[in-house]
Amino acid sequence: MKFKYLLVLITSLFSLQSLSQNSSNKFIPKSKNAIVVIAHRGDHIIAPENSLLAIKNAIHDEADYVELDIRTTQDGKLILMHDATVDRMTNGHGKINELFFDTIRSLKLYNKNIANSDTVQIPTFEEALQLCKNKINIYLDFKAANVPQVYEAIIKANMQNQMVVYINAPNQYVDWRKYVPTMPLILSLNTKVKDSTEMVEYLNKVKIDILDGNWYEYTQETVKAAGFKGVPVWADMQSNNENEDYWNKGIELGLLGIQTDHPKELVLYLKQQKLHK
Repeated sequence: MKFKYLLVLITSLFSLQSLSQNSSNKFIPKSKNAIVVIAHRGDHIIAPENSLLAIKNAIHDEADYVELDIRTTQDGKLILMHDATVDRMTNGHGKINELFFDTIRSLKLYNKNIANSDTVQIPTFEEALQLCKNKINIYLDFKAANVPQVYEAIIKANMQNQMVVYINAPNQYVDWRKYVPTMPLILSLNTKVKDSTEMVEYLNKVKIDILDGNWYEYTQETVKAAGFKGVPVWADMQSNNENEDYWNKGIELGLLGIQTDHPKELVLYLKQQKLHK
């Protein structure tokens, strides 16, 4: 399903007019920082992405959020993995939704970009919740999972106040709004918005709490207009070429959140700019 059709499909599946604008915006975890730092798949430059080690690194880096990808095994276990298969990140093969948890757990998760990197296990969602509690917020990229099951785990861990959810498909939006209307939801900007008028029109149609997407899709005008509607822009700036000049472009846009592959360096730079405590 192509993401650019998300708005049309959401509208057809669920009456957006029945929801107030940004109905769960007030439940976004409060931040002491002017710009929140989101560690993309954890600090995975020196650890396997979506691993407990990558999460620990992000906590040590003082990132505000760790972005994690959730999927479901054939026997219904919630795990962390970006891809639909285990091929890229492990020594195994196969689709996650066709593999049993015990099989997945036996695989070696590693960072293929680092020679002789330490091998670790694929973590469960519950393990990630336990590790993050009271230490770092979670930006949950909702790849493939059941909303009630996920929220039950969140409630059990008492992490409901440290969570935002990124939406990948219309049914996910519908289910989260139905089962957990207080959960802050994130959506990528899925259309070309040229000015403030178009941004306001877009947000009048899309009842969302946080905007994501590539940073270069935004302008100062559209970011300001989103802020006027009470919707912060947390843009993707993760790149192999991140540096101070690059981050300054996001700061100049007025971004209130930056997703990064280099959380440690970004936090240190934002501290220098008095934008992170």
